Amino acid sequence: MLQALREKSSGWIATVVLGLLIVPFAFFGMEQYLFQRNDTYAAKIEAPPTWWSSAPDWWIVRKIFWSAEEIPADDFKRSFEQARQQQRQAQGDAFDARRFETMEKKREVLDGLIDQTVMRLATDHAGFAIGDEQVKEFIATIPAFQVDGKFNLQRYQLALATMNPQRTPKQFQDEVRQSMLQSLIATRLSGSAFLTDSETKRLVGLLSEKRDVSFLTLTPPAVDTAPVSPAEIAAWYKSHQSDFRAPEQVTIEYVEIDGNALPPPPPSDEKELRGRFEQEKARFIEPEQRLTSHLLVAVDPKADAAAQKAAEAKAQSLLAQAKGGADFATLARQNSDDAGSKATGGDLGWVGQNGQMAKPFEDAVFATAAGSVSGPVKTEFGYHIVQVREVKSGKAMTFEEARPELERLAAESARERAFNDLTNKVVDEVLKSPTSLTAAAKAANLTVQRLGPFARGQGTGIAANPAVLRTAFSESAKQDRMVSDPIEVGANRSVFIRVVEHQPEAVQPLTKVGPQVIAAVRADRANKAAKAQADAVLARLNKGETMQAVSESLKLPMANVPSVPRGAPMPTAEAVEAYFEVPAPKGDKPSYGTVELGPAQYVIFAVTKVSTGDAAEVSAEERKAFVQQLAPRLGDVDARAIVEAARKRMKIDIAEDRL
Repeated sequence: MLQALREKSSGWIATVVLGLLIVPFAFFGMEQYLFQRNDTYAAKIEAPPTWWSSAPDWWIVRKIFWSAEEIPADDFKRSFEQARQQQRQAQGDAFDARRFETMEKKREVLDGLIDQTVMRLATDHAGFAIGDEQVKEFIATIPAFQVDGKFNLQRYQLALATMNPQRTPKQFQDEVRQSMLQSLIATRLSGSAFLTDSETKRLVGLLSEKRDVSFLTLTPPAVDTAPVSPAEIAAWYKSHQSDFRAPEQVTIEYVEIDGNALPPPPPSDEKELRGRFEQEKARFIEPEQRLTSHLLVAVDPKADAAAQKAAEAKAQSLLAQAKGGADFATLARQNSDDAGSKATGGDLGWVGQNGQMAKPFEDAVFATAAGSVSGPVKTEFGYHIVQVREVKSGKAMTFEEARPELERLAAESARERAFNDLTNKVVDEVLKSPTSLTAAAKAANLTVQRLGPFARGQGTGIAANPAVLRTAFSESAKQDRMVSDPIEVGANRSVFIRVVEHQPEAVQPLTKVGPQVIAAVRADRANKAAKAQADAVLARLNKGETMQAVSESLKLPMANVPSVPRGAPMPTAEAVEAYFEVPAPKGDKPSYGTVELGPAQYVIFAVTKVSTGDAAEVSAEERKAFVQQLAPRLGDVDARAIVEAARKRMKIDIAEDRL
């Protein structure tokens, strides 16, 4: 038997079988059989080789010749989180994290990453490359790496070291190179897009086109009060369940700590107040003050040297008069340019060294002896002559003088300390029993309150506070039902919350939304009746009746508006858009159409004349600006077309279960 087996295993049949077994080993390797591979990509893009761009998408050809690039699931998650943060910043408190977590949004973010990869592969296949000098030049233009507008190597290295994760210069340069490659084609197309003269004339003519329009607004049908059958209700509810979804809601229990509602602290004793007075003596020193008058010779700081010199000379003359015995108040009334103090002889009252005056002026006041005059002092307002009439030396307040302020500060500190002690007591109890507020409330002599159910943006009281909403609707709070950290909702006012009930977004039962369904069915009837009326009127016009005849038969006013431009509200912008969508009238026959303005409200219109804009009437500057604005958009369209074409040539595998 063994001899027979040996003979059969060495024949041509065995050779064929062995050859067939070699094929999978050649294509996949022994590791495919010995080891299990766990794919971690969110998307895999496979592209044909550059030397065989038309390579067929056959399994064997793709496995041997095509190149593959994967978008790791971690990269997708990072991009999705960045998109989430951008949306959160844009929408603020209105941001709904649950609605953001949709497969449509995830696919949108992933498609962006796929487009970037496809563009890079297309750029590689086209033979484009980014040189080292181009990369360096680009990096040098990044503001984060600049000091005083110039690239700074130390700033660059520090920024790379603080990135998360850290990057070496080579790693960052490779990232920049890849980014530049991804945008290379789009950038070149946008920068090189142009319009020919004939295209410009045609587009200018279209955009400046005007149309003569007649229209009438149909009267909405009477309010539908007819009964709605149970079958109609059930059918509408079944086909429109998304219209009757109740928003996500939570019910919370909470404990509030209000520092302002705590019992007033006991009065501080004498020893405590005196101790505080000794520790904070610097707070209770009255600074020196000087009773001051001034005279201003105003001059614009931007005035030329001659004007500045003339103002200074006038100030010197007035200073000489004041020092010579002239009455300062009289000089100020007659010569000062300060409207605020001129009428009172330049009196500024008591001036302290507290920065309320311009520094050169303040320095001059405190450098002038009592009963004397100094100057001229130059400030941004002009030249000042300063008179110090009296000096009140600074002195330290006595304990009795400072007592009211000391008592206020002590009471404030005591209230803050009591608030913090009470908060810490609640925190300690919560740590012992993190799934209940009962023990914490009992220990702090507080009341556990309940609020809800409420949806985002529909709560009252603390449920209207953005910080409370973020915590209450967080996944951890809804799932773990743990007591939150203290949430500050005001000055010396915090709350601890715990989600006790969570109702996910769900379709409401028919028994609850029955009246809404009936109203929706009746509204739909009204819309269909209005649409049927509009279609009937349009049919009459298409059969040959005139707008005037239809208007008279329906007893509805008709409006005739000549030369309607694009975007004009006649009666609405949407209606005007419809006017420009119908074909131009042929001969004497107008082009008719209808447009829905709102629920059960239609407009019937007739376009009787089209006036094409004349590109010759547009100035060269306007045409240039028009081309500059439109050409980049055309380039973006071309770039998008290239991406779409490249995607069709590639095989893209998306793993939705990893998103």
